Amino acid sequence: MANLEEITSDAQFNGIISKKDAVIVLNFWASWAEPCQQMNEVFAELAGKFPALKFLKIEAENFPDISESFEIAAVPTFILLKAGKMVERIEGAKAAELSNAVTKHAKGVLNKFSALPQENAKPVKDLTARLKALVNSAPVMIFIKGTPQQPRCGFSRQLVDLLAEQKVKYSSFNILADEDVRQGLKAYSDWPTYPQVYIDGELIGGLDIVKEMVASGEFADAIPKEKDLDSRLQELIEKQSVMIFIKGSPQEPKCGFSRQLISLLNDRHVKYGYFDILSDDEVRQGLKTYVNWPTFPMLFYKGELLGGLDIIKEMIESGEFDQVLTA
Repeated sequence: MANLEEITSDAQFNGIISKKDAVIVLNFWASWAEPCQQMNEVFAELAGKFPALKFLKIEAENFPDISESFEIAAVPTFILLKAGKMVERIEGAKAAELSNAVTKHAKGVLNKFSALPQENAKPVKDLTARLKALVNSAPVMIFIKGTPQQPRCGFSRQLVDLLAEQKVKYSSFNILADEDVRQGLKAYSDWPTYPQVYIDGELIGGLDIVKEMVASGEFADAIPKEKDLDSRLQELIEKQSVMIFIKGSPQEPKCGFSRQLISLLNDRHVKYGYFDILSDDEVRQGLKTYVNWPTFPMLFYKGELLGGLDIIKEMIESGEFDQVLTA
């Protein structure tokens, strides 16, 4: 993303913040601090959501003068500059607070992309379709604050512990990392609080309901009977005629190769389904062996592997890709 930069020199930093008309978000982080890893992902997602703002990553210990000028005592710390002046300071892994602050200060900024011709404008996300895909992305899907490894509230922590006790396999979504999903899912499922638990795409409820179902034995009966991995993988690759396995989602890809593949398909108006391999390590590792292909992304057509990004590029250049899809 052009609006997200990693600072590599003091001169680079000084040149960027000298632009007095800009809103700039600074992320002071450290590679050894585990909370920074999650917040770096949140930071990148916000950069994608607000292209008119400038987002700068600064490894605090590598730039002591810059860190000292902003009185950085702990990481992560986030600073918002507006017209060269500090307007917000957020210390710690507070994803929701950071998201709200960025959203608030972005409202008054003219989006520099708004003047582009309509065909170059970023399409509006179909949030309902995205939410439907998310709740159906795994047989058991939970929406929590934080991650299973680092839950960010007591209710989320209790749910994660409860599912571990029940030996339930599930995928999760961190609602602190995406304000659209956080607010949209409440309306989508008519359920006002988190965490939320879905089984086969249907809302079961929150923590209290899951506790009651566990106590009565109803929860164990509701969990889908686990399929063997090969059957599950085959079912996934046959889910739609064109199926891609990527890092992240089409709206928010998590690697450059996935982003390129999505762009190629969108440019050709290809309808496709997707699976986020970062959400399920069993699928991520198992699929490599199942189809004897070592890397992601992967693209399947009618259950057959066509290949990764390089092969799809070659097929498009030769015309073979269009021939296969229209055969």
